[in-house]
Amino acid sequence: MKKLLVSIAVATPILLSSCKVDQKKEAELPEVDVDIETAAGQLPSYDVDWADVNVGTTTKMVEIPKVVVVMEEEEVEVPYIDVDMPEDFGDKKERTVRVEAEIDGVEHELDIDKIYASDNNLIVVSTLEKGEQNLGDKKMRISDQVTLNAPDLNVKHYIVGEKPERVFNTEYTYVENMSELEEKLDGYKEIYKS
Repeated sequence: MKKLLVSIAVATPILLSSCKVDQKKEAELPEVDVDIETAAGQLPSYDVDWADVNVGTTTKMVEIPKVVVVMEEEEVEVPYIDVDMPEDFGDKKERTVRVEAEIDGVEHELDIDKIYASDNNLIVVSTLEKGEQNLGDKKMRISDQVTLNAPDLNVKHYIVGEKPERVFNTEYTYVENMSELEEKLDGYKEIYKS
């Protein structure tokens, strides 16, 4: 044991003297122009001079994809309803009764099924049915319409079907099935059925 301690005592100075450690190195820090402004009890704020930045516009020729929507006149059959009412309701006027929905996800079909009348009120009942064709991330507006020749009437729309989650679809009242409308249709006469 004594020999071990003596050998450690002799070996330690030899090992320490054989390692050359250079602990002094010199370097320069970059010069920074810093103005420090602070009030008592506040952290300092620094104004550091940096690069000047100019913001503007430039004109370049780039290729941009464009979608062109062409509106064409086409002769189609549109349902026409001519309503004869007593003269105290006013003069007849031809107008379009239209229902629209904005959809995404899958293709849908929107049809005006029935129109009910009572006094100067109309209730338009349409159906919205999901199709199978996938639209991807596209949104689409669909519509159906009938032409009405009648005095000025109050029109209320109900759509039977699931309401699409689009902002545009807040104009109409959506119901799950026709039985939800039975009470509202009391006293109304069916004047149109597709």
